[in-house]
Amino acid sequence: MSDSNPYTTVNSQIVWSCPWYSVRRDDIITPDGKPGVYNTVTKENAVWIVPVLADGRILLIRNYRYTVDDWCWEVPAGGMENGRTALETAVAELREETDGMAEEIRLITQFYVSNGFCDEVGNVFLATGVTLTHSPQYESTEVMTLHPLPAAEVLRMARAGEITDGPSALALLLCEAHLPGM
Repeated sequence: MSDSNPYTTVNSQIVWSCPWYSVRRDDIITPDGKPGVYNTVTKENAVWIVPVLADGRILLIRNYRYTVDDWCWEVPAGGMENGRTALETAVAELREETDGMAEEIRLITQFYVSNGFCDEVGNVFLATGVTLTHSPQYESTEVMTLHPLPAAEVLRMARAGEITDGPSALALLLCEAHLPGM
């Protein structure tokens, strides 16, 4: 099996955009030689951070998401912008969403967030020795609360489908083998 691209891109253009993402339309030749069109959501890459407090609890965010009209359990996350690296973004998002600082923060892995229609790459970080300094300052569109919970309970929630934000659940499960005391 070849790892080369079986498609030929004839033309590519951005057909719609907003500050958070764009839609790119590609005119292509499919692997069977026929012309086609492929639309891709193009988005800056992002980070998901699993924050572990000094006592071993994991800090979750309870976040209201307008798009799905639901409260969701999540880990801190955010898009890479302003030329920041993934690590710089992880440090900044941990600070912005929790007002937390980590003794150590390290990349665990990367994944495609939604590879059927979007090019976004997710970077999973584990932050250990997290201390909370003050109350975080949220943007006007952010409605969230912080919840430090035992690691075993958080992992149970991820496995039971109670953490409905897919990338957050995946980040937690991918970090499990690296959690202190697990």
